[in-house]
Amino acid sequence: MEVREIMTSNVECLAPEANLKEIAEEMKSLDVGFIPICENDRLVGTVTDRDIVIRAVADGIDINTCKAREIMSREVVYAFEEDDVKSVAEKMRDKDVRRILILDKAKRLVGVVSIGDISKVEEKVSGKTLHDIIEAA
Repeated sequence: MEVREIMTSNVECLAPEANLKEIAEEMKSLDVGFIPICENDRLVGTVTDRDIVIRAVADGIDINTCKAREIMSREVVYAFEEDDVKSVAEKMRDKDVRRILILDKAKRLVGVVSIGDISKVEEKVSGKTLHDIIEAA
């Protein structure tokens, strides 16, 4: 099964110049814990709720002026929409991530897959993936 069959395709992206308050508001609106950061139609990073708390709030940085570019994670773990679900689950386990961004052949963001998405179709694989991620934490 290709990962495109289980991915969530309505993924919102924000620009690297978005301030942290805007990002937090978008997370609240979408009920998600991370936002992909895109520049010129290309994925350049991600900001998680944890990034905002640990890299900004805990250091007393003003969320109204701090930009995504300043705290985003630049090493983005991704897979391609035609990759099979098992290989994506293995990549998630190897990289110790709970969600993975999905790109098309042109490397444009088209979706996201979480451990929960994988668990719906690959119970054995997702159980091992989840177990390994929890053990690494």
